[in-house]
Amino acid sequence: MGYRLSIVIPCYRVETYLRRCLDALLAQSLDGLQLICINDGSPDNCLQILRDYEKRFPNITVIDQENRGVWEARCRGIEAAEGEYIGFADPDDRVRPGFAEMLYSAARTYNADIAVCGFDRIDGESGKRYSREMTTFPYRKFSFRKEPGLMLEVNAALWNKIFRAELAKSLPKLSLIPRVFDDLFFSHLLYLNADRICFVPDPLVCYMIRKNAITGSIRPEHVREVRTAMCHLRDLCLQQHPERASYLDGLAFLHLGISLMYRISSFGEPALKKALRENTAFLDAEFPGWRTSPFLRLSFVLHHRGANLKVYIVHRLCRLHLLRLFFRIYNSMIQKLGVDIKW
Repeated sequence: MGYRLSIVIPCYRVETYLRRCLDALLAQSLDGLQLICINDGSPDNCLQILRDYEKRFPNITVIDQENRGVWEARCRGIEAAEGEYIGFADPDDRVRPGFAEMLYSAARTYNADIAVCGFDRIDGESGKRYSREMTTFPYRKFSFRKEPGLMLEVNAALWNKIFRAELAKSLPKLSLIPRVFDDLFFSHLLYLNADRICFVPDPLVCYMIRKNAITGSIRPEHVREVRTAMCHLRDLCLQQHPERASYLDGLAFLHLGISLMYRISSFGEPALKKALRENTAFLDAEFPGWRTSPFLRLSFVLHHRGANLKVYIVHRLCRLHLLRLFFRIYNSMIQKLGVDIKW
């Protein structure tokens, strides 16, 4: 019997967490699980740890390469994957028991192209849980082709999903790989030809938040890269699926209008004010339907069991020029209550 599920694990400077990650995956109950570990030129002891596991476990494959970045490492892992479905794990995160079997079983039950599970966002130092996400999705399955707006409710990370192998192995190329938001673009290239999506509501992944992570910093050149990549993603998508124009307008607002601006808000009011002005001009020029996308309307929320409610609220605040106030309140909530609700 061949492999049912392949998990791709890029490794770079993660020797502290690597054994815990591998042990959690090896303890999974699913038969036919393949682990593909890519040592991406890591200068620490990752390769030695991986070689030790490779000797002891026949379902582990280790690929050693010069440092090329996580994007190329994932692509190399996809090439080597033999499973019906392919998933991704970050070594500093942790999967819970049942992760592989529940996702694979759901994917097979619904004949899905993508299966998604819930997850907890956890502080890497204190162990405090910031939020629990993707556990209350309003549907157990849906068709991306018939209901593209529902995809705005799905988080953009790779590590709480598995993908039909054909999707991953036909991954289109992006003209520019941005240094931030790379998961967003990698996952949306995988979504390009997907249709059936299903959900496992259990929080099966512990996503660890670390203060020194790249997700905590952003520079002007990063903003330019993200905008360029978003335009290329739009062009790739519309070549094959011109009916998704409204979805792409909503996607651009969600990630450029909210996520990107939220990161810039940490640099203070003057920087945020300037960034909001520039970002609005960019969205108006490249994604003009962001103001009127049908997926960002209250009628969509009401007719789809509350889907897109959060992005609808922020969209309304943006149209009322209250986004800076929203970010101030949101940051204050996180600092005082220690609770983070992803928007």
